[in-house]
Amino acid sequence: MATIVVFGGTGYTGGNIAREATSRGHHVISVSRSKPAEPIEGVTYETGAVEALAPRLIPGADVVVATLSPRGDTAGHLVDIYRELVRLCAAAGARYLQIGGFSSLRPAPGAPRFVEGEIPEQFRDEALEGEATRAMLVDEATSELDWLFISPPGSYGAWAAGERTGEYRIGDDVALFDDAGGSAISGADFALAVLDEIDTPTHHRTHIGIAN
Repeated sequence: MATIVVFGGTGYTGGNIAREATSRGHHVISVSRSKPAEPIEGVTYETGAVEALAPRLIPGADVVVATLSPRGDTAGHLVDIYRELVRLCAAAGARYLQIGGFSSLRPAPGAPRFVEGEIPEQFRDEALEGEATRAMLVDEATSELDWLFISPPGSYGAWAAGERTGEYRIGDDVALFDDAGGSAISGADFALAVLDEIDTPTHHRTHIGIAN
């Protein structure tokens, strides 16, 4: 059993990861600014600012999963918040998984990332900040840190929750599409893939994408 700290553990991605991890017998600590409307049995909830809670919680963690979004209070500050999580994980010897965005992927091997192209104005700032967190991780993480940056597919979120199928694909930093050109996965299947990687680590210090 591992101790897994999920930052953003009451959000869509974090909640699904916490639920899957708890179902496997892991000790899960969820960190968020507010308590969930429907707590998951077995999850320990810590509420407050990430900056205040991280120094206390990360030293006892085996794995840290960061699922924050650059919205609200974190907008414009996510790189600095994640930089501190990276530092604390390296010092504690905890594995660090950071959930990013689809726009950090590439459409083809060697091609510019989606975020380097045309992004709709309403999504651009969030995409750029999300990509900046990836660049920080690649450029600044020390060799002692076992990290992984994970991108979901293009059609992913609470608005497209889907159902658990028990199936998923893992790729590198090139986006995964199905035969019809779709790029999607349910929240439950995404969490399944993340926990499989936690339980049986196969990717290290790299960027992967997950899709059905």
